Amino acid sequence: MDVDITLRVDGAEHRLTVDTRTTLLDALCERLGNTSPKKGCDHGQCGACTVLLDGERALSCLALAVAHQGAEVVTAAGLADGEELHPLQRAFIEHDAFQCGYCTPGQIVSAVGMLAEADSGWPSAVAEDITAGKVTLDDREIAERMSGNLCRCAAYVNIRPAISEVAR
Repeated sequence: MDVDITLRVDGAEHRLTVDTRTTLLDALCERLGNTSPKKGCDHGQCGACTVLLDGERALSCLALAVAHQGAEVVTAAGLADGEELHPLQRAFIEHDAFQCGYCTPGQIVSAVGMLAEADSGWPSAVAEDITAGKVTLDDREIAERMSGNLCRCAAYVNIRPAISEVAR
């Protein structure tokens, strides 16, 4: 069954007719031609498809497009302000935080969401005091909070310092 939906992707509104089983990832990539989110595992295990969905990290391969009618979707392509890269995009380049680059858009979008979560005081599994309200993003915190984003090339040694630099 097909349904008409509207998605706001990277600041632009798109009207689509999609099958009710269409994932947000497939709507973005196949219907809108957005090459930022990647289909890695298609099971929500690798994080390559991470987008910000109404400001929060989401795995677009697990989200049905019809469930997010009117939602604000931000991909890595939407983080830049024109030609001005987002601070995390610049930090990833400066720290050589990628090799093949396949996971990089998901890593960067996830890091943007993670920084917002930390700023809001959301505790993680490694938080010493979950009631503290303040989060210090040391290597251990960053590694835990980014653990849903896998890198086949193992560029983690450069990803964490890139995120840490922006977090400061």
